[in-house]
Formats: sequence, structure tokens, C-alpha cells
Amino acid sequence: MGFSTKYLKSDLLSGMVVFLVALPLCLGIAVASGAPPFAGIICGVIAGIVVGALSGSNVSVSGPAAGLIAIVLVAINDLGYESFIVAVMIAGLMQLTMGLVKAGGVSAYFPTAVIEGMLVAIGIIIIKKELPHAIGYDKQHEGDWFNLEKGAETGFFTEIINAINYAHVGAIIITVVSIAILVAFNKLAFLKKIKALPGALVVVLIGIIINEVWKATGSSLAISQAHLVTLPTASSFSEFFGQFTTPNFAAITNSKVWIVAATIAIVASIETLLCLEAGDKMDPLKRFSNSNTELRAQGIGNILSGLLGGLPMTSVIVRTTANINAGARTKLSAMAHGVFLLITVITIPNLLNKIPMASLAAILIMIGLRLASVKTFKHMWHNGKHQFVPFIVTVLAVVFTDLLKGVGIGLVVAIFFILRGNMKLAYFFKKEDHQEGETIYIDLAQEVSFLNKAAIKQTLKHLPKGSKVVIDARQTVYIDYDVLELIRDFLNYGSKDKNIQVTLLNFKKEYRMEDSTHVHSEKVGIKDKSQVMADQTT
Repeated sequence: MGFSTKYLKSDLLSGMVVFLVALPLCLGIAVASGAPPFAGIICGVIAGIVVGALSGSNVSVSGPAAGLIAIVLVAINDLGYESFIVAVMIAGLMQLTMGLVKAGGVSAYFPTAVIEGMLVAIGIIIIKKELPHAIGYDKQHEGDWFNLEKGAETGFFTEIINAINYAHVGAIIITVVSIAILVAFNKLAFLKKIKALPGALVVVLIGIIINEVWKATGSSLAISQAHLVTLPTASSFSEFFGQFTTPNFAAITNSKVWIVAATIAIVASIETLLCLEAGDKMDPLKRFSNSNTELRAQGIGNILSGLLGGLPMTSVIVRTTANINAGARTKLSAMAHGVFLLITVITIPNLLNKIPMASLAAILIMIGLRLASVKTFKHMWHNGKHQFVPFIVTVLAVVFTDLLKGVGIGLVVAIFFILRGNMKLAYFFKKEDHQEGETIYIDLAQEVSFLNKAAIKQTLKHLPKGSKVVIDARQTVYIDYDVLELIRDFLNYGSKDKNIQVTLLNFKKEYRMEDSTHVHSEKVGIKDKSQVMADQTT
């Protein structure tokens, strides 16, 4: 599904909500990256209109990403901005190539526990980073999720504690009122039915009105411009177009530019694929996104963004979550948010500069609470330790490191549990529980890989002398060659030495052992289970 008039109203309204969330993120990430503020707007507009139209997802929204801030900041300082945007274009070409060679399939191998952990962690980070904005202390720019500064104020809780010392009563009042409005729109039936008036839009309008009244009356509660949205303004079209930066194409011969480009391409692609998987899990229509199409779209978007002087982009989970929660169903929503960015930055930047950051912080805090809900923790706990441990490790790792490192740590833990699970056989013989004369059944798993070899070897090793053993492959689709060799060796030597009678059940023709040497036909047969049961009763 691309987009349909069936969802026109809901998509346009959700596009407006995403626009309100994306605007300060575009500006904040640009400033935090050491780039011109307008570079974030360029990236956001292209990500919305171009990537939104070409995307492999119906609900994903792209834009400048906080996860790239550290890379971009160092690269701009090292290369200069005109050369850096050449690296952005080359990164886009690399992503386009990855999409064409279908490298996006790797996203299918991200475990659910890790994706869930990433979403919860991002929710926690959003809340943590928005609390200072919510109380009127904006030391770090909007969208800078991860600590980049080195110093005493970079701890997870230190910034929140420090922000309390600089709290502004006016900002706190607007935050409380905004959250109350959002809760009312989520809980009250008559407000939930008013689809034409999203709660986020009401929050922004009320925030502007309250603060303008305070200013007009000279109240000490009035919020200063430092704590309002700051959008670049231009008095003429020539001044507007003068904010675009032209790439220094001569830098294409600089090896450092190619190293930066490769780094951006890899990190941006991984973040995009992770967000794509997360978006699919949240999609109310449960559709599957085409990861290769998404990589191609991101590549084209980064080529255009670099060409016009913009930042690199990825699919961004904050925008995507806001998009889905606001009722988006098709690509039209992402495209609409890009159009709204373009129109407003040209026509009404002065009005947008009246929006309190506290209003936007309230919107994002509510999004964070939905992502990091208690229900998710309970759900993962009830799924068992093999799901909960990788989940909680991912949450903690992302919160206390960064997105990619945290997901990497989560993947390592998840893989450990996967390997541990695969190494276990459906049946493991316990010698002390065996009663003499009983037939021992060994039911092989559906996929018997080399990872199962150790468990099967231990089982065969501990079989008592003179016992009767049935190895059943009824559920088995695949048996690794190493495991077949192990069973053959046991038939030829181990069973003979211990006088063990072995029966193979339901083995495929290509897996049968009749060609094994030194096999005593009276001890080994290929039967089905009914024959074995009949033999036992006679």
C-alpha cells in the first residue's frame, strides 16, 4: 500500500503532528552536530517528501538522526562543511548500491527481544532528555539524545538533577497543562472522536497563547526566546536561498571524505533497518516493509541532501512512533510532514518561533511513556528468561551507551541464548532415572545442526549397557553431516561395544545408515513407531 484517499484525513493530521515533533529535532540536531541550523531543515524536507514517497515502509519517517551527531560533529571539524556534504552524497551512493544488491535482508535477523529493548530504551532516553526542556532548562539542544560532552554534567541522572536548580515556573505550568491535554485526548471518549483536532496541535496552540498572554501582561512566568523554538528567518527569497551550501566537489579525491562516507553509510543503514523493524512491529495494520527499497530511498535522499547542503538522514524512531500514534496509515503522512516543514519555513517562521519548547517536550514525554510502558516489561517477563534477559540487557546498554553499541550488546546476549537453546536436544537421557528394560527414546529436533552435536554426544555416551534405544527423526527437516557421522560411529562402534540395540525411526532415505559398515542387522533397523511398539508387546 502506498497511500490512499481512504486515510487522507488521518494521514494529513498525523503529518502535522510529526511536523511539530520533527521541527525542533531538525534544528537541534543540526546545531548539536556543528552544522548550520538550516541544514537540518533541508534534511527534514527531503526526508519527508522524497524518501517518504520512495520508502519501503508505510509508516516510517526519516530525518536527521541523533545517532549520527558524534560522527557528523567530528567530520565537519576535520573536513569543513563544504567537503563534509560531499561525503554525505557518497554515503547516499553507497546506500543506493546496498539496496540494489539487496543487502537489506540482514534486518530480518534482528531478534524481537532486541527490537523491543531498543524501543523501550529510546522511550526512556526521550523522557530523560526532555525533562530539562519540560522544566525550562535547555542546556542541551532538542534531539541530542546521547551524551557527547565530557565533564561532570554528562551522567544519566546528573543533568536532570542539575536542571531542577534552574527550573522555570512558567515552563513547568505549560508542561503540566500540555500533558493534561494529551491525557484528556487519550482518555476522554468525546475528545478521542474529534479526529480533525489532534491533541498535539492543541498543545502547541495553547502553549503559544498562554505564553503570549504572560508576555503581554509583563508576567514573570513568561518564557524567554531562549526556551522557544528557534527557526532561521529570511526577509527575501534571495536571502532564503542564500542559506543553502554548495558542495566542494574537489574533495572527492580526499581519502578522508570516503572514510567518513563509508562510516555514515554503515551507521545510517543499520539505524534505518533497526527502525524499520521497530516500525513494522508498531504498525497497526501489521504490514512488512521492504528493507532494500528503504535503503535505495535513503540513498537517494542522502544524495539530494548532500547536494543541497543538508545533513545525512536515517529512518528515525521518534518521528515514526509519533506518526503511528497520531493515526498514520500510509506514506502520505511522512510526505505531508515534509511539505509542512517546507511551507512553514518559507512563510511563517516567526509564528513557529513562538512555540514553547516545554509544549514539544510534553508531546515527546508522552511518546516516551508509550514506548517504555510497564506493559512491555510485563510481557517480556512472561515470555521467559530467553526473551527477557536479552531485552533488559538491550534496554540498559542503549540507555547507558548509545543506540548502535547498545543494540550490538543486546544482539550478542540474544545470540548466546539462541546458541544455548540450539545446543539442547529435545531429549536428554538421565542414567539415574532409567529403569532396566525400558526402551529409551531420543527425539531429534526439527533442525539438527552442528550446535546439537555436543548434546547428542553426551546423550549417547551415557546410555547404559544392554539398553534398547530408539532415535526418532519424525520432526526433523535437516540433519547436519557432523551429527550423521556421530550417529554412524555410534552404530558401528559405540553400540557394539556396549551391546546396545538401536532402532532408527523416520529417517529420510538420504540419511539412512544401511551403508554403514559393521552394522549388525539384528540390532539396527529402519522402522516406523508402530512397528517398534508391536515389537515391544511381543
